[in-house]
Amino acid sequence: MRRKLLTEFMMQAPYQPATNYWRAIEVEEVIKYGLPEGRGLDLGCGDGHLMAIILASTGGRELVGVDIDSSETALAKKRNIYKDVVTARADQMPFPDSIFDFAFSNSVLEHIEGISEVLSEVRRVLRPRGRFIFTVPGTNFHRCLKGPRSPEKREEYLREIDARCFHLRYWGRDDWRKNLHAAGLSPAHEHEFLTRLQVQRWEHIASLTSGFLYRLSGRRKQPIDIQRRIGIRSHRTRLPRTLASLSTRILDRGSPGGDSPYGCLLIEATKVQ
Repeated sequence: MRRKLLTEFMMQAPYQPATNYWRAIEVEEVIKYGLPEGRGLDLGCGDGHLMAIILASTGGRELVGVDIDSSETALAKKRNIYKDVVTARADQMPFPDSIFDFAFSNSVLEHIEGISEVLSEVRRVLRPRGRFIFTVPGTNFHRCLKGPRSPEKREEYLREIDARCFHLRYWGRDDWRKNLHAAGLSPAHEHEFLTRLQVQRWEHIASLTSGFLYRLSGRRKQPIDIQRRIGIRSHRTRLPRTLASLSTRILDRGSPGGDSPYGCLLIEATKVQ
């Protein structure tokens, strides 16, 4: 399944191979775990292409997308997979109380500063016993990275990775349990994914692509801003399936597996009545 998903990601967004590699592994975990039925909120929907790939495997849902970036929501609206797409902050969503059966967020919460307010807002818009499923980098993400080994160079390297990816936190299970409980959400499930070797495969691809562009910009611009500036982030930038399949074989060559430590977490919590 992972290679099929990676091919779909490469077809739709050939300009971000490292992200596509990570997302293919991540989305495979989401599909295996299952997306709830009912009316759903896609929190941090971006341009919608990730959700479109999920729905191709899980079947349609009644979904509302929300993202703070108006450029991304403009693209999401064009995909016709959402009943509505709203540009709004995650801690100030313009929805009534108890309106959604579930909320889903894929690699978004690690980027948000006011995480406590966001978790409380998710609880507010969920119906009683509503489900919140999300993925995030975990506490072992730094440990999984290869990078330089000398303490001084490694610290600088990790700061650059975090700045480029805009990662603000790497919470573990206990951190998430504590903060979910504080927001009125009860943890129901957690499991890890993205092995150390897979993190390092992502790291290598990113170093040659988005990492190179980030360094070329003087470490001042995020990869998404660079993509927009050179005009490649649009629905018109697509790769033929034959080339996408070839790219998949190259990116996923050898299919690194391995075991712990793992770089990411998939978590589910339910709204406490």
